[in-house]
Amino acid sequence: MDKKFLFHAFGYGFLLWLFGYILGIIFFTFLPQNYLGLAIMPFGIALTLWILFKKIKEKDLEYYLSIAIVWLVVAVTFDYVFLVKLLHPVDYYKLDVIIYYGLTFLLPLAVWFVKSSKTSK
Repeated sequence: MDKKFLFHAFGYGFLLWLFGYILGIIFFTFLPQNYLGLAIMPFGIALTLWILFKKIKEKDLEYYLSIAIVWLVVAVTFDYVFLVKLLHPVDYYKLDVIIYYGLTFLLPLAVWFVKSSKTSK
């Protein structure tokens, strides 16, 4: 693994998770807990797409698949340690969290598809 991949996978993966975590803390002050995930999601999707389109220039499916896997592992691990174990929320793993994990994995693959479709024309 080269340094660029490590940063794209683990660096951006952590930064994306931290962005959502910080937004969650901010939104927790004025939103009901049940709506936090839905409120954070548009911001997280926008930042994720910006990173994938503007910062990651690779062309290989394997690269994007590897990033998707690492980002998912980072999200699940840090959520478990810093939300589930630390804060003990009641019923954390609801539909919004499942959608968040799904998007964390699928967005890199979708962006690869869009990028590869543009270059094949």
